[in-house]
Amino acid sequence: MKLSELINIAGLGGMSGENDPEITGVQSDSRLVEPGSLFVAVKGTAVDGHDYTGKAVEKGAVAVVCEHAVDVAAAAGAGGHAADAARRDIIFIIVPDSADALGRIASAWYGEPSSQMTVVGVTGTNGKTTVATLLYNLFRKLGYKAGLLSTVCNYIDGEVIPASHTTPDPLTINSLMAKMVDAGCEYAFMEVSSHAIDQKRISGLDFNGGIFTNLTRDHLDYHLTVENYLKAKKRFFDDLPASAFALTNADDKSGAVMLQNTPARKRTYSLRTVADFKGRIVESHFDGTEMYINGRDVYTHFIGRFNAYNLLAVYGAAVALGEDTEDILIALSTLRPVSGRFETICSPQGFTAIVDYAHTPDALENVLSGIREVLNGGGRVITVVGAGGNRDKGKRPLMAKEAARQSDLLILTSDNPRFEEPDDIINDMTAGLNAGDRERTICITDRKQAVKTAVTFAKKGDVILVAGKGHEDYQEIKGVKYHFDDKEIIHEIFKIDN
Repeated sequence: MKLSELINIAGLGGMSGENDPEITGVQSDSRLVEPGSLFVAVKGTAVDGHDYTGKAVEKGAVAVVCEHAVDVAAAAGAGGHAADAARRDIIFIIVPDSADALGRIASAWYGEPSSQMTVVGVTGTNGKTTVATLLYNLFRKLGYKAGLLSTVCNYIDGEVIPASHTTPDPLTINSLMAKMVDAGCEYAFMEVSSHAIDQKRISGLDFNGGIFTNLTRDHLDYHLTVENYLKAKKRFFDDLPASAFALTNADDKSGAVMLQNTPARKRTYSLRTVADFKGRIVESHFDGTEMYINGRDVYTHFIGRFNAYNLLAVYGAAVALGEDTEDILIALSTLRPVSGRFETICSPQGFTAIVDYAHTPDALENVLSGIREVLNGGGRVITVVGAGGNRDKGKRPLMAKEAARQSDLLILTSDNPRFEEPDDIINDMTAGLNAGDRERTICITDRKQAVKTAVTFAKKGDVILVAGKGHEDYQEIKGVKYHFDDKEIIHEIFKIDN
């Protein structure tokens, strides 16, 4: 594609001059640049792509999109022929926001795939993965080809593509969406993280709908304040087109905020108040929940009030997309939990282990409340939980406090310590415990040993919650990811074949 054509499709204005090179690829990582590439210099949280413009040119970039002019020769630290050629031939396109430009260029480069499918984004602190994945599974059960971009895994119809981020970079997003289009997908469902919104990773995407699940404290290591975190989420809805729908949780105090300025069609779901999609839990068991949705009875394979909200979001989105309500309810009744989200494993001794990704105070409260609802006083709750290193430290004592409040025994352990000492993280968590909580708390740094200890204390009818890692199959320690899977560990201890 000619540079002028690419820039025009991306809506970045025209070009002046006679030089209009053929672009062979688009990159924002100078290490991946090849001859003929367009390099987009993006200011990241850790590094500034403008500092690597010289390297990109040395490797063959013929054009650079950036926020300010760069002395390529000086940046490359080179002289002579290479520097002269750089000064003479490289085209610089100055834009006010190169991160936003990258999203638009990525969409243009891959043929604007999001405009060729119905794309729905899901944002919120908790529930993004479940809602996006259930929508993907639901629409496939309804007979459509669909794609999914999620924390757990990406899918192109039935093809599995491993995931590394909640929301990938713009080039990866559009590359995957282009493959979805090629595979005949009519729908694409994706998680939209606050980081992705703030970093413009979703710029250039054509959304047909947005879903808000809830908002509680998380990612303050990045956003610094809850207000900034909320504003990032809200921006997603503010940018939706009038042709899209905006579906929010009316029971969350931030739900109405998300709808304040959106031009999209506004829809709500609720368990407690008047809403477009109203639900009520009738009965809960560890193998599922019976509930009413808009007056219709449906039995689902999900447990807990938080999952009732997730199912309402899925139902509401499917209705907003024009699907028949009866078909939706039938499909909902067949869906199963997402990997690492309230997954139950029954022991031969008559107690149950639940693996869940809960890694915020609110998520722990939701999962533990769900367990308590089903137990109804009939058994004890033993919770094994840790907190991630090099992330929001302020939530650590809050997580421990919430876990202790709803547990009969609490075992604090390691999660992904990253570059922190596990014992330091555990100490931060114990700061949230009072004297009574501490009497019911054990600190065991080794996560496998912590799970084993929980099992030794469990009796028939009890529930062990192993929280924080869910679907993850690794522990990240000092920059190295070691294989570690909570579900594998539990199966091993229970002596159950996977």
